[in-house]
Amino acid sequence: MRRVAKLSAACIASAALAVTATACGSTSSDNNDSSSTGDGKGVKVGLAFDVGGRGDRSFNDSAARGVDKAKKEFGGEIKELTAKTSDTEADREQRLSDLAEAGYNPVIGVGYAYAASMTKVAAKYPKTSFGIVDSVVNGKNVDSITFTEEQGSYLAGVAAALKTKSKHVGFIGGVDVPLIKKFEAGYVQGVKDTNPKIKVDTQYLSHGSDTSGFASPDKGKEAAQGMLDNGADVVYTAAGSSGNGSIEAVSGKKGAWAIGVDSDQYAVPGLAKYKNSILTSVVKNVDVGVYDLVKSVHDGKPLTGTNSYSLAKDGVSLSTSGGFIDDIQAKLDEAKKKIIDGSIKVKTTP
Repeated sequence: MRRVAKLSAACIASAALAVTATACGSTSSDNNDSSSTGDGKGVKVGLAFDVGGRGDRSFNDSAARGVDKAKKEFGGEIKELTAKTSDTEADREQRLSDLAEAGYNPVIGVGYAYAASMTKVAAKYPKTSFGIVDSVVNGKNVDSITFTEEQGSYLAGVAAALKTKSKHVGFIGGVDVPLIKKFEAGYVQGVKDTNPKIKVDTQYLSHGSDTSGFASPDKGKEAAQGMLDNGADVVYTAAGSSGNGSIEAVSGKKGAWAIGVDSDQYAVPGLAKYKNSILTSVVKNVDVGVYDLVKSVHDGKPLTGTNSYSLAKDGVSLSTSGGFIDDIQAKLDEAKKKIIDGSIKVKTTP
């Protein structure tokens, strides 16, 4: 994705994470910017996507659904900008500042990578409401939208353990960071609590500040193929659009299952030809958190502080599309109940 230049009244450049259009006034073709204008009334939302942007069929697309719902309900305008894998803190700070300066309110950063930049920018624009997904930013005008990814992933682990025939499953993470470690921790615990004899392979596609693991379907495909070749027959991937490649690889092996993430990937049109290999998806309702913030600003009562969307609040869940987990639903419901009542404490680190 490309570096976004200063926003102007005539034309504002924008882009999106793989869950994303047209550009105007950008400095390079690496920027997939889009703008949707309503009747001048209603909401005016600035959305800064993570790498991949709108169209990633996963995390960013879930956030996009939230603002789309708000725009349909309230009218108004949405401005979208998308991160690049080469972004610096200055790039992220500029992106958020451009949106705030142009009068967008709220301004939402989709992904933990915006935490440091939002801390600075929110302080500079105290009259603008900000939201950040998957991180906590302390600010009087910031809504920190968090999820219990580990709880949904635990249920995915239970499903994988009950469905594997080779007693060998895998986990692929996009970037080796604390957020994605939560997915791994919950999944592995769910597998092992169900059957401690099952082997679990884990692999990360990139590390540290290198966020390419969230937007490299080729890497996802290669990693999944390696696990399949090594004997795994269920692969859960938490890696943004890289997961699309993983799902493709799994679909090529008879009897193998992929577990999707963030969106119900069985129902994603772009993955339709692989849907019969998608056992379930750990749905993370980013759209709900984003919609809640936009609505709160529209209503004149902006959300602030940390708002956590848990399993108990349906902030995370397992999709049932395709009916592939119908035969084990009772056991999944039992595990869900134990997590909610505290009988099962799900780890947040491997």
